[in-house]
Amino acid sequence: MLHAVLSAATEGGETHSPVIPESYDIIWSSVCFIIILIFFWKYVLPRVQKLLDERGEAIEGNIAKADEAQRKAEAALEEYTAQLADARAEAGRIRETARDDGKKIVAEAKDAATVEAARVTASAQAQIEAERQSALVSLRSEVGTLAIDLASGVIGESLSDDAKATAVVDRFLADLEASEVAAGGKK
Repeated sequence: MLHAVLSAATEGGETHSPVIPESYDIIWSSVCFIIILIFFWKYVLPRVQKLLDERGEAIEGNIAKADEAQRKAEAALEEYTAQLADARAEAGRIRETARDDGKKIVAEAKDAATVEAARVTASAQAQIEAERQSALVSLRSEVGTLAIDLASGVIGESLSDDAKATAVVDRFLADLEASEVAAGGKK
C-alpha cells in the first residue's frame, strides 16, 4: 500500500518531500521571524538590558554599602578596642595610685601611732618620776621621823631641833644610798 501511494504521487509529476517545507512557507516564516526579531531587538531587549543594568547597579550599591558598613564596623571595633585598652590602663593607674595612697595612709598612721606611743610613754615616765620623787620625799620624811624617834629612844634625849634632825637624816640616807650603790656594783 505504501508503494501505491508513492507511485501515485510520482505519477502526478510532483515530487514533494514531507520533510522540506515549501518555499512560500520558508519566506513567510522568515518574514515573521524578522518582524519578531526586530520587535525584540527594539523594545524587549533594551527593557531587559535596562532592568539588568538597574539590578546590577542595585547589587553594586548594596555591595558598596556593605563594604562601607564593614569599614565602619572595623573602625568601631578598633575604637572600642582602643577605648578598652585606655580604660584598662586607667584602671591600672587608679589601682597603683590607690595602693600608693594606702601605703602612705598606713605609714602616716604608723608614724602617728609611734608619736602617740612616745608621747604616752614620756607622759607615763614623767608621772612615774614625779610619783617616785613624791614617794622618795615622803619616805625620807617617814624614815627621818622614825630615825629621830629611834635615835631619841637610844640616846634618851629628845632630838627636837629640826635642822639637826634633817641633817642627820639626810646624812643617814646618803650613807644608805652609797652602801646600796656599792652593794649593786659588787653584784
